[in-house]
Amino acid sequence: MNESSPILNISIFGVFVLITLFVVIRASRNNKTAADYLAAGRAFTGPQNGIAIAGDYLSAASFLGIAGAIALNGYDGFLYSIGFLVAWLIALLLVAELLRNTGKYTMGDVLSFRMRQRPVRAAAATSTMAVSFFYLLAQMAGAGGLVALLLGITGAGGQAIVIAVVGALMIAYVLIGGMKGTTWVQIIKAVLLIAGAGIMTVWVLAKYGFNLSSVLGAAVDAAPKAGEKLLGPGLQYGKTGVSKLDFLSLALALVLGTAGLPHILMRFYTVPTAKEARRSVVWAIWLIGIFYLFTLVLGYGAGALVGPDAINAAPGKANSAAPLLALELGGPILLGLIAAVAFATILAVVAGLTITASASFAHDIYANIIKKGQAEDKDSEVKVARLTAIVIGLVSIGGGIIANGQNIAFLVALAFAVAASANLPTILYSLFWKRFNTSGALWSIYGGLVVTITLIVLSPAVSGSPTSMFKNADFALFPLSNPGIVSIPVAFLLGYVGTILSKEKADPVKQAEMEVRSLTGAGAEKAIAH
Repeated sequence: MNESSPILNISIFGVFVLITLFVVIRASRNNKTAADYLAAGRAFTGPQNGIAIAGDYLSAASFLGIAGAIALNGYDGFLYSIGFLVAWLIALLLVAELLRNTGKYTMGDVLSFRMRQRPVRAAAATSTMAVSFFYLLAQMAGAGGLVALLLGITGAGGQAIVIAVVGALMIAYVLIGGMKGTTWVQIIKAVLLIAGAGIMTVWVLAKYGFNLSSVLGAAVDAAPKAGEKLLGPGLQYGKTGVSKLDFLSLALALVLGTAGLPHILMRFYTVPTAKEARRSVVWAIWLIGIFYLFTLVLGYGAGALVGPDAINAAPGKANSAAPLLALELGGPILLGLIAAVAFATILAVVAGLTITASASFAHDIYANIIKKGQAEDKDSEVKVARLTAIVIGLVSIGGGIIANGQNIAFLVALAFAVAASANLPTILYSLFWKRFNTSGALWSIYGGLVVTITLIVLSPAVSGSPTSMFKNADFALFPLSNPGIVSIPVAFLLGYVGTILSKEKADPVKQAEMEVRSLTGAGAEKAIAH
Protein backbone atom coordinates (compact mmCIF):
# COMPACT_ATOMS: atom_id res chain seq x y z
CA MET A 1 0.00 0.00 0.00
CA ASN A 2 1.17 3.52 -0.70
CA GLU A 3 2.13 5.78 2.17
CA SER A 4 0.35 8.99 3.05
CA SER A 5 2.34 12.20 2.67
CA PRO A 6 1.60 14.62 5.56
CA ILE A 7 3.24 17.60 3.79
CA LEU A 8 1.20 17.03 0.61
CA ASN A 9 -1.99 16.62 2.63
CA ILE A 10 -1.39 19.81 4.64
CA SER A 11 -0.67 21.70 1.39
CA ILE A 12 -3.93 20.55 -0.21
CA PHE A 13 -5.82 21.41 2.99
CA GLY A 14 -4.21 24.83 3.05
CA VAL A 15 -5.15 25.60 -0.57
CA PHE A 16 -8.77 24.63 0.09
CA VAL A 17 -9.00 26.70 3.28
CA LEU A 18 -7.53 29.76 1.53
CA ILE A 19 -9.95 29.45 -1.41
CA THR A 20 -13.01 29.04 0.80
CA LEU A 21 -11.95 31.86 3.12
CA PHE A 22 -11.62 34.10 0.05
CA VAL A 23 -15.15 33.11 -1.05
CA VAL A 24 -16.53 33.72 2.46
CA ILE A 25 -14.90 37.16 2.68
CA ARG A 26 -16.27 38.13 -0.75
CA ALA A 27 -19.76 36.92 0.22
CA SER A 28 -19.66 38.82 3.52
CA ARG A 29 -19.44 42.23 1.80
CA ASN A 30 -23.22 42.36 1.43
CA ASN A 31 -24.03 41.29 5.01
CA LYS A 32 -25.74 44.51 6.08
CA THR A 33 -28.93 43.30 7.81
CA ALA A 34 -30.14 40.39 9.91
CA ALA A 35 -31.81 38.93 6.79
CA ASP A 36 -28.44 39.05 4.99
CA TYR A 37 -26.53 37.43 7.85
CA LEU A 38 -29.13 34.86 8.97
CA ALA A 39 -30.96 34.05 5.71
CA ALA A 40 -28.42 35.06 3.01
CA GLY A 41 -30.72 37.89 1.91
CA ARG A 42 -33.06 35.22 0.46
CA ALA A 43 -31.08 35.62 -2.74
CA PHE A 44 -30.32 32.00 -3.70
CA THR A 45 -32.17 30.19 -6.49
CA GLY A 46 -33.77 26.77 -6.05
CA PRO A 47 -30.93 24.88 -7.78
CA GLN A 48 -28.26 26.80 -5.84
CA ASN A 49 -30.04 26.14 -2.57
CA GLY A 50 -30.59 22.50 -3.55
CA ILE A 51 -26.85 22.04 -4.06
CA ALA A 52 -26.21 23.81 -0.73
CA ILE A 53 -28.77 21.55 1.02
CA ALA A 54 -26.97 18.53 -0.42
CA GLY A 55 -23.73 20.05 0.88
CA ASP A 56 -25.28 20.56 4.31
CA TYR A 57 -26.83 17.09 4.41
CA LEU A 58 -23.96 15.06 2.96
CA SER A 59 -21.92 15.39 6.11
CA ALA A 60 -18.84 13.53 7.31
CA ALA A 61 -21.27 10.82 8.42
CA SER A 62 -22.42 10.33 4.83
CA PHE A 63 -18.95 10.12 3.32
CA LEU A 64 -16.76 8.69 6.06
CA GLY A 65 -19.20 7.01 8.44
CA ILE A 66 -21.45 5.25 5.89
CA ALA A 67 -18.56 4.08 3.69
CA GLY A 68 -16.97 2.60 6.81
CA ALA A 69 -20.24 1.06 8.00
CA ILE A 70 -20.73 -0.65 4.60
CA ALA A 71 -17.10 -1.82 4.48
CA LEU A 72 -17.40 -3.48 7.91
CA ASN A 73 -21.09 -4.43 8.10
CA GLY A 74 -22.16 -4.64 4.46
CA TYR A 75 -25.91 -4.51 3.89
CA ASP A 76 -26.65 -3.24 7.41
CA GLY A 77 -24.30 -0.29 6.82
CA PHE A 78 -26.08 0.58 3.57
CA LEU A 79 -29.33 0.93 5.54
CA TYR A 80 -27.97 4.30 6.77
CA SER A 81 -27.93 5.49 3.13
CA ILE A 82 -31.47 4.27 2.52
CA GLY A 83 -32.79 5.92 5.69
CA PHE A 84 -31.08 9.24 5.00
CA LEU A 85 -32.48 9.33 1.44
CA VAL A 86 -36.06 8.21 2.15
CA ALA A 87 -36.23 10.87 4.86
CA TRP A 88 -36.20 13.56 2.17
CA LEU A 89 -39.62 12.51 0.89
CA ILE A 90 -41.11 13.48 4.26
CA ALA A 91 -39.22 16.78 4.22
CA LEU A 92 -40.45 17.52 0.67
CA LEU A 93 -44.08 16.49 1.15
CA LEU A 94 -44.76 17.73 4.68
CA VAL A 95 -42.54 20.62 5.70
CA ALA A 96 -40.40 22.35 3.04
CA GLU A 97 -42.95 24.64 1.39
CA LEU A 98 -45.15 25.08 4.48
CA LEU A 99 -42.23 26.17 6.66
CA ARG A 100 -40.95 28.58 4.03
CA ASN A 101 -44.40 30.22 3.87
CA THR A 102 -44.91 30.60 7.63
CA GLY A 103 -41.41 31.33 8.94
CA LYS A 104 -38.84 34.09 8.76
CA TYR A 105 -35.47 32.84 10.01
CA THR A 106 -35.98 29.90 12.41
CA MET A 107 -38.23 27.05 13.46
CA GLY A 108 -39.36 29.23 16.39
CA ASP A 109 -41.05 31.61 13.91
CA VAL A 110 -43.33 28.80 12.71
CA LEU A 111 -44.16 27.43 16.16
CA SER A 112 -44.90 30.87 17.64
CA PHE A 113 -47.12 31.98 14.74
CA ARG A 114 -50.36 31.18 16.60
CA MET A 115 -49.05 30.51 20.12
CA ARG A 116 -47.56 32.43 23.03
CA GLN A 117 -44.30 33.82 21.69
CA ARG A 118 -41.89 33.70 24.60
CA PRO A 119 -42.26 30.13 25.97
CA VAL A 120 -42.49 28.53 22.52
CA ARG A 121 -39.49 30.42 21.12
CA ALA A 122 -37.43 29.50 24.20
CA ALA A 123 -38.35 25.82 23.73
CA ALA A 124 -37.58 25.92 19.98
CA ALA A 125 -34.19 27.55 20.59
CA THR A 126 -33.33 24.99 23.28
CA SER A 127 -34.22 22.11 20.97
CA THR A 128 -32.33 23.64 18.04
CA MET A 129 -29.15 24.00 20.09
CA ALA A 130 -29.46 20.44 21.46
CA VAL A 131 -29.79 18.90 17.98
CA SER A 132 -26.96 21.08 16.64
CA PHE A 133 -24.70 20.02 19.51
CA PHE A 134 -25.20 16.29 18.85
CA TYR A 135 -24.60 16.82 15.13
CA LEU A 136 -21.51 18.91 15.84
CA LEU A 137 -20.12 16.09 18.00
CA ALA A 138 -20.20 13.79 14.98
CA GLN A 139 -18.47 16.26 12.66
CA MET A 140 -15.74 17.10 15.17
CA ALA A 141 -15.08 13.42 15.88
CA GLY A 142 -14.81 12.85 12.12
CA ALA A 143 -12.32 15.70 11.80
CA GLY A 144 -10.12 14.23 14.52
CA GLY A 145 -9.96 10.78 12.96
CA LEU A 146 -9.54 12.01 9.38
CA VAL A 147 -6.73 14.46 9.94
CA ALA A 148 -5.01 12.07 12.38
CA LEU A 149 -4.92 9.49 9.58
CA LEU A 150 -3.50 11.98 7.07
CA LEU A 151 -0.85 13.44 9.33
CA GLY A 152 0.06 10.18 11.05
CA ILE A 153 -1.10 11.44 14.47
CA THR A 154 -1.85 8.54 16.82
CA GLY A 155 -2.11 10.15 20.27
CA ALA A 156 -5.33 11.59 21.68
CA GLY A 157 -3.56 14.90 22.39
CA GLY A 158 -2.65 15.43 18.74
CA GLN A 159 -6.18 14.63 17.60
CA ALA A 160 -7.56 17.08 20.18
CA ILE A 161 -5.39 19.83 18.64
CA VAL A 162 -6.78 18.92 15.19
CA ILE A 163 -10.36 19.21 16.49
CA ALA A 164 -9.53 22.61 18.03
CA VAL A 165 -8.15 23.87 14.69
CA VAL A 166 -11.31 22.72 12.85
CA GLY A 167 -13.42 24.51 15.47
CA ALA A 168 -11.43 27.71 15.05
CA LEU A 169 -11.87 27.64 11.25
CA MET A 170 -15.59 26.96 11.67
CA ILE A 171 -15.98 29.98 13.96
CA ALA A 172 -14.09 32.14 11.43
CA TYR A 173 -16.39 31.09 8.55
CA VAL A 174 -19.51 31.91 10.54
CA LEU A 175 -18.26 35.20 11.98
CA ILE A 176 -17.08 36.48 8.61
CA GLY A 177 -19.58 35.09 6.12
CA GLY A 178 -22.83 34.41 7.94
CA MET A 179 -25.39 32.30 6.05
CA LYS A 180 -24.31 33.65 2.66
CA GLY A 181 -20.68 32.68 3.15
CA THR A 182 -21.47 29.24 4.57
CA THR A 183 -23.94 28.60 1.73
CA TRP A 184 -21.24 29.20 -0.89
CA VAL A 185 -18.83 26.95 1.04
CA GLN A 186 -21.53 24.26 1.04
CA ILE A 187 -22.09 24.63 -2.70
CA ILE A 188 -18.35 24.30 -3.41
CA LYS A 189 -18.08 21.37 -1.03
CA ALA A 190 -21.12 19.54 -2.49
CA VAL A 191 -19.72 19.76 -6.03
CA LEU A 192 -16.29 18.55 -4.88
CA LEU A 193 -17.71 15.75 -2.71
CA ILE A 194 -20.07 14.32 -5.34
CA ALA A 195 -17.40 14.63 -8.05
CA GLY A 196 -14.74 13.02 -5.83
CA ALA A 197 -17.05 10.18 -4.79
CA GLY A 198 -18.05 9.69 -8.45
CA ILE A 199 -14.44 9.44 -9.61
CA MET A 200 -13.61 6.92 -6.88
CA THR A 201 -16.74 4.90 -7.71
CA VAL A 202 -15.82 4.66 -11.40
CA TRP A 203 -12.23 3.77 -10.42
CA VAL A 204 -13.36 0.92 -8.13
CA LEU A 205 -15.77 -0.43 -10.76
CA ALA A 206 -13.04 -0.21 -13.43
CA LYS A 207 -10.78 -2.43 -11.31
CA TYR A 208 -13.49 -5.12 -11.43
CA GLY A 209 -14.51 -4.77 -15.08
CA PHE A 210 -17.45 -2.48 -14.22
CA ASN A 211 -19.13 -5.50 -12.63
CA LEU A 212 -20.73 -4.70 -9.26
CA SER A 213 -21.09 -8.42 -8.48
CA SER A 214 -17.32 -8.79 -8.72
CA VAL A 215 -16.86 -5.93 -6.23
CA LEU A 216 -19.28 -7.59 -3.81
CA GLY A 217 -17.57 -10.97 -4.25
CA ALA A 218 -14.14 -9.47 -3.58
CA ALA A 219 -15.46 -7.77 -0.41
CA VAL A 220 -16.77 -11.14 0.81
CA ASP A 221 -13.40 -12.80 0.07
CA ALA A 222 -11.54 -10.06 1.97
CA ALA A 223 -13.67 -10.54 5.09
CA PRO A 224 -13.55 -14.27 5.97
CA LYS A 225 -15.07 -13.64 9.43
CA ALA A 226 -18.21 -12.06 7.97
CA GLY A 227 -18.27 -13.88 4.63
CA GLU A 228 -21.59 -13.99 2.80
CA LYS A 229 -23.27 -12.19 5.71
CA LEU A 230 -21.92 -8.93 4.23
CA LEU A 231 -24.46 -9.24 1.42
CA GLY A 232 -27.58 -9.71 3.52
CA PRO A 233 -29.29 -8.16 6.53
CA GLY A 234 -28.36 -9.10 10.07
CA LEU A 235 -24.58 -8.78 10.38
CA GLN A 236 -24.82 -5.75 12.67
CA TYR A 237 -28.47 -5.66 13.72
CA GLY A 238 -29.77 -9.22 13.33
CA LYS A 239 -27.94 -11.19 16.01
CA THR A 240 -30.52 -10.80 18.79
CA GLY A 241 -34.05 -9.54 19.32
CA VAL A 242 -32.63 -6.39 20.95
CA SER A 243 -30.37 -5.63 17.98
CA LYS A 244 -33.33 -6.05 15.58
CA LEU A 245 -35.33 -3.62 17.70
CA ASP A 246 -32.33 -1.29 17.68
CA PHE A 247 -32.40 -1.34 13.88
CA LEU A 248 -36.09 -0.40 13.81
CA SER A 249 -35.33 2.41 16.23
CA LEU A 250 -32.46 3.64 14.05
CA ALA A 251 -34.61 3.49 10.91
CA LEU A 252 -37.39 5.53 12.54
CA ALA A 253 -34.89 8.16 13.69
CA LEU A 254 -33.26 8.45 10.25
CA VAL A 255 -36.50 8.61 8.25
CA LEU A 256 -38.30 11.06 10.54
CA GLY A 257 -35.31 13.08 11.73
CA THR A 258 -34.48 15.02 8.57
CA ALA A 259 -37.76 16.95 8.62
CA GLY A 260 -36.85 18.16 12.12
CA LEU A 261 -33.20 19.09 11.61
CA PRO A 262 -32.91 22.84 12.25
CA HIS A 263 -29.92 23.43 9.94
CA ILE A 264 -31.86 21.80 7.06
CA LEU A 265 -35.11 23.65 7.86
CA MET A 266 -33.26 26.99 7.99
CA ARG A 267 -32.05 26.50 4.40
CA PHE A 268 -35.63 26.95 3.14
CA TYR A 269 -35.51 30.59 4.26
CA THR A 270 -32.60 31.43 1.93
CA VAL A 271 -34.77 31.31 -1.23
CA PRO A 272 -37.14 34.08 -2.37
CA THR A 273 -40.33 32.02 -2.89
CA ALA A 274 -42.06 28.80 -1.85
CA LYS A 275 -41.72 27.51 -5.43
CA GLU A 276 -37.94 27.86 -5.17
CA ALA A 277 -38.07 26.01 -1.82
CA ARG A 278 -39.76 23.06 -3.56
CA ARG A 279 -37.26 23.19 -6.44
CA SER A 280 -34.37 23.20 -4.01
CA VAL A 281 -35.64 20.01 -2.33
CA VAL A 282 -36.04 18.24 -5.69
CA TRP A 283 -32.47 19.18 -6.64
CA ALA A 284 -31.25 18.02 -3.24
CA ILE A 285 -33.03 14.63 -3.56
CA TRP A 286 -31.41 13.94 -6.94
CA LEU A 287 -27.91 14.87 -5.80
CA ILE A 288 -28.20 13.05 -2.47
CA GLY A 289 -29.65 9.94 -4.15
CA ILE A 290 -26.80 9.76 -6.65
CA PHE A 291 -24.25 10.20 -3.87
CA TYR A 292 -25.73 7.40 -1.75
CA LEU A 293 -25.50 5.03 -4.73
CA PHE A 294 -21.80 5.91 -4.83
CA THR A 295 -21.43 4.99 -1.14
CA LEU A 296 -22.55 1.43 -1.89
CA VAL A 297 -19.62 0.94 -4.28
CA LEU A 298 -17.18 2.88 -2.09
CA GLY A 299 -18.06 0.88 1.02
CA TYR A 300 -17.81 -2.56 -0.56
CA GLY A 301 -14.79 -1.33 -2.57
CA ALA A 302 -13.01 -0.36 0.64
CA GLY A 303 -13.88 -3.76 2.11
CA ALA A 304 -12.46 -5.50 -0.96
CA LEU A 305 -9.32 -3.43 -1.61
CA VAL A 306 -8.35 -2.31 1.90
CA GLY A 307 -9.90 -5.01 4.05
CA PRO A 308 -11.70 -4.83 7.41
CA ASP A 309 -8.56 -5.56 9.45
CA ALA A 310 -6.66 -2.58 7.99
CA ILE A 311 -9.70 -0.33 8.43
CA ASN A 312 -10.15 -1.31 12.09
CA ALA A 313 -6.42 -0.80 12.75
CA ALA A 314 -6.35 2.75 11.31
CA PRO A 315 -6.90 5.95 13.36
CA GLY A 316 -10.62 6.65 13.24
CA LYS A 317 -11.36 2.98 12.47
CA ALA A 318 -14.52 2.78 10.29
CA ASN A 319 -14.28 6.50 9.50
CA SER A 320 -10.96 5.84 7.74
CA ALA A 321 -12.37 3.44 5.12
CA ALA A 322 -12.92 6.03 2.35
CA PRO A 323 -9.51 7.78 2.78
CA LEU A 324 -7.73 4.38 2.87
CA LEU A 325 -9.56 3.38 -0.32
CA ALA A 326 -8.37 6.61 -1.97
CA LEU A 327 -4.80 5.80 -0.89
CA GLU A 328 -5.10 2.30 -2.35
CA LEU A 329 -6.54 3.55 -5.64
CA GLY A 330 -4.51 6.65 -6.45
CA GLY A 331 -1.74 6.92 -3.88
CA PRO A 332 -0.95 9.97 -1.75
CA ILE A 333 -2.23 12.54 -4.26
CA LEU A 334 -5.76 11.05 -4.47
CA LEU A 335 -5.76 10.54 -0.72
CA GLY A 336 -4.84 14.20 -0.22
CA LEU A 337 -7.57 15.37 -2.61
CA ILE A 338 -10.28 13.11 -1.16
CA ALA A 339 -9.26 13.96 2.38
CA ALA A 340 -9.41 17.66 1.55
CA VAL A 341 -12.95 17.09 0.24
CA ALA A 342 -13.85 15.25 3.46
CA PHE A 343 -12.27 18.07 5.46
CA ALA A 344 -14.31 20.55 3.42
CA THR A 345 -17.38 18.48 4.19
CA ILE A 346 -16.76 18.77 7.91
CA LEU A 347 -16.00 22.50 7.77
CA ALA A 348 -19.08 23.29 5.70
CA VAL A 349 -21.46 21.26 7.86
CA VAL A 350 -20.14 22.55 11.18
CA ALA A 351 -20.38 26.10 9.86
CA GLY A 352 -24.00 25.49 8.81
CA LEU A 353 -24.84 23.99 12.19
CA THR A 354 -23.19 26.85 14.05
CA ILE A 355 -24.97 29.58 12.06
CA THR A 356 -28.29 27.78 12.68
CA ALA A 357 -27.80 27.46 16.44
CA SER A 358 -26.50 31.02 16.80
CA ALA A 359 -29.35 32.39 14.65
CA SER A 360 -31.91 30.59 16.80
CA PHE A 361 -30.45 32.06 19.98
CA ALA A 362 -30.10 35.58 18.55
CA HIS A 363 -33.51 35.69 16.83
CA ASP A 364 -35.67 33.65 19.22
CA ILE A 365 -34.06 34.24 22.62
CA TYR A 366 -32.42 37.66 22.29
CA ALA A 367 -34.56 39.57 19.79
CA ASN A 368 -37.99 38.14 20.62
CA ILE A 369 -37.78 37.09 24.27
CA ILE A 370 -35.21 39.34 25.97
CA LYS A 371 -35.87 42.43 23.81
CA LYS A 372 -39.52 41.53 23.01
CA GLY A 373 -38.98 42.36 19.35
CA GLN A 374 -37.64 45.86 20.17
CA ALA A 375 -33.84 45.54 19.77
CA GLU A 376 -31.81 48.74 20.19
CA ASP A 377 -30.54 48.71 16.62
CA LYS A 378 -30.68 46.52 13.53
CA ASP A 379 -27.15 45.21 14.05
CA SER A 380 -27.65 43.94 17.60
CA GLU A 381 -29.22 40.64 16.49
CA VAL A 382 -26.25 39.95 14.23
CA LYS A 383 -23.79 40.85 17.01
CA VAL A 384 -25.48 38.43 19.41
CA ALA A 385 -25.48 35.72 16.72
CA ARG A 386 -21.73 36.16 16.26
CA LEU A 387 -21.04 35.99 20.01
CA THR A 388 -23.22 32.87 20.27
CA ALA A 389 -21.29 31.28 17.40
CA ILE A 390 -18.05 31.66 19.37
CA VAL A 391 -19.56 30.01 22.46
CA ILE A 392 -21.08 27.15 20.42
CA GLY A 393 -17.76 26.65 18.65
CA LEU A 394 -15.86 26.34 21.94
CA VAL A 395 -18.43 23.91 23.42
CA SER A 396 -18.41 21.75 20.29
CA ILE A 397 -14.61 21.56 20.36
CA GLY A 398 -14.78 20.14 23.89
CA GLY A 399 -17.54 17.71 22.96
CA GLY A 400 -15.71 16.60 19.81
CA ILE A 401 -12.60 15.75 21.83
CA ILE A 402 -14.70 13.55 24.16
CA ALA A 403 -16.53 11.84 21.25
CA ASN A 404 -13.39 11.26 19.17
CA GLY A 405 -13.18 7.69 17.87
CA GLN A 406 -16.94 7.00 17.76
CA ASN A 407 -18.53 6.01 14.44
CA ILE A 408 -19.82 9.31 13.11
CA ALA A 409 -22.75 7.82 11.18
CA PHE A 410 -23.98 6.50 14.51
CA LEU A 411 -23.44 9.82 16.30
CA VAL A 412 -25.43 11.59 13.60
CA ALA A 413 -28.21 9.03 14.05
CA LEU A 414 -28.47 10.21 17.68
CA ALA A 415 -28.90 13.81 16.45
CA PHE A 416 -31.66 12.57 14.12
CA ALA A 417 -33.39 10.88 17.08
CA VAL A 418 -33.38 14.16 19.04
CA ALA A 419 -34.69 16.08 15.98
CA ALA A 420 -37.41 13.50 15.25
CA SER A 421 -38.54 13.48 18.90
CA ALA A 422 -38.27 17.12 19.99
CA ASN A 423 -38.92 19.00 16.72
CA LEU A 424 -40.95 16.99 14.22
CA PRO A 425 -44.09 16.30 16.34
CA THR A 426 -44.38 19.98 17.24
CA ILE A 427 -43.87 21.13 13.63
CA LEU A 428 -46.48 18.71 12.27
CA TYR A 429 -49.01 19.50 15.00
CA SER A 430 -48.51 23.25 14.43
CA LEU A 431 -49.06 22.96 10.70
CA PHE A 432 -51.90 20.42 10.62
CA TRP A 433 -53.79 20.31 13.96
CA LYS A 434 -56.09 23.28 14.59
CA ARG A 435 -56.52 22.61 18.31
CA PHE A 436 -52.77 22.41 19.04
CA ASN A 437 -51.70 25.07 21.55
CA THR A 438 -48.75 26.43 23.54
CA SER A 439 -49.03 23.82 26.28
CA GLY A 440 -48.93 20.99 23.75
CA ALA A 441 -45.88 22.51 22.06
CA LEU A 442 -43.97 22.82 25.34
CA TRP A 443 -44.87 19.28 26.43
CA SER A 444 -43.80 17.92 23.05
CA ILE A 445 -40.50 19.80 22.73
CA TYR A 446 -39.26 19.61 26.31
CA GLY A 447 -40.72 16.14 26.91
CA GLY A 448 -39.26 14.77 23.68
CA LEU A 449 -35.90 16.38 24.45
CA VAL A 450 -35.71 15.08 28.03
CA VAL A 451 -36.85 11.55 27.13
CA THR A 452 -34.46 11.27 24.18
CA ILE A 453 -31.37 12.63 25.93
CA THR A 454 -32.09 10.57 29.08
CA LEU A 455 -32.39 7.36 27.05
CA ILE A 456 -29.20 8.20 25.13
CA VAL A 457 -27.28 8.78 28.37
CA LEU A 458 -28.58 5.46 29.78
CA SER A 459 -27.90 3.53 26.55
CA PRO A 460 -24.98 1.27 25.51
CA ALA A 461 -23.86 4.09 23.21
CA VAL A 462 -22.57 6.01 26.25
CA SER A 463 -21.48 3.26 28.67
CA GLY A 464 -21.41 -0.47 29.30
CA SER A 465 -19.85 -1.85 26.11
CA PRO A 466 -16.42 -1.91 24.38
CA THR A 467 -17.66 0.58 21.76
CA SER A 468 -19.22 3.01 24.26
CA MET A 469 -18.19 6.63 24.66
CA PHE A 470 -17.15 5.90 28.27
CA LYS A 471 -15.67 2.40 28.07
CA ASN A 472 -14.76 2.06 31.75
CA ALA A 473 -18.20 2.97 33.12
CA ASP A 474 -21.49 1.08 33.08
CA PHE A 475 -24.77 2.86 33.75
CA ALA A 476 -26.60 1.52 30.67
CA LEU A 477 -30.15 0.86 31.89
CA PHE A 478 -31.81 1.25 28.45
CA PRO A 479 -30.93 -1.64 26.08
CA LEU A 480 -31.15 0.19 22.70
CA SER A 481 -28.36 2.34 21.30
CA ASN A 482 -30.82 4.57 19.44
CA PRO A 483 -33.92 5.69 21.42
CA GLY A 484 -36.12 6.69 18.45
CA ILE A 485 -38.61 3.83 18.68
CA VAL A 486 -39.53 4.97 22.22
CA SER A 487 -38.84 8.71 22.21
CA ILE A 488 -40.66 9.62 18.94
CA PRO A 489 -44.07 8.11 19.86
CA VAL A 490 -43.71 9.49 23.41
CA ALA A 491 -43.12 13.01 22.03
CA PHE A 492 -46.19 12.78 19.76
CA LEU A 493 -48.23 11.51 22.72
CA LEU A 494 -46.96 14.29 25.01
CA GLY A 495 -47.94 16.94 22.44
CA TYR A 496 -51.44 15.46 22.24
CA VAL A 497 -51.88 15.08 26.01
CA GLY A 498 -50.46 18.54 26.74
CA THR A 499 -52.96 20.09 24.31
CA ILE A 500 -55.98 18.11 25.55
CA LEU A 501 -55.28 18.84 29.24
CA SER A 502 -54.75 22.57 28.66
CA LYS A 503 -57.64 24.99 29.00
CA GLU A 504 -55.97 27.36 26.53
CA LYS A 505 -58.03 27.90 23.40
CA ALA A 506 -56.34 28.12 20.02
CA ASP A 507 -56.86 31.46 18.23
CA PRO A 508 -59.14 30.62 15.24
CA VAL A 509 -58.14 33.80 13.37
CA LYS A 510 -54.40 33.10 13.66
CA GLN A 511 -55.03 29.44 12.87
CA ALA A 512 -56.93 30.35 9.69
CA GLU A 513 -54.24 32.84 8.67
CA MET A 514 -51.49 30.25 9.23
CA GLU A 515 -53.37 27.61 7.24
CA VAL A 516 -53.91 29.91 4.26
CA ARG A 517 -50.35 31.23 4.35
CA SER A 518 -48.71 27.81 4.72
CA LEU A 519 -50.72 26.27 1.86
CA THR A 520 -50.80 29.21 -0.57
CA GLY A 521 -47.95 31.53 0.46
CA ALA A 522 -50.38 34.46 0.54
CA GLY A 523 -49.00 37.14 2.85
CA ALA A 524 -45.73 35.31 3.42
CA GLU A 525 -43.53 37.66 1.39
CA LYS A 526 -44.92 40.75 3.13
CA ALA A 527 -44.31 39.22 6.57
CA ILE A 528 -40.76 38.23 5.66
CA ALA A 529 -40.00 41.73 4.43
CA HIS A 530 -40.73 43.01 7.90
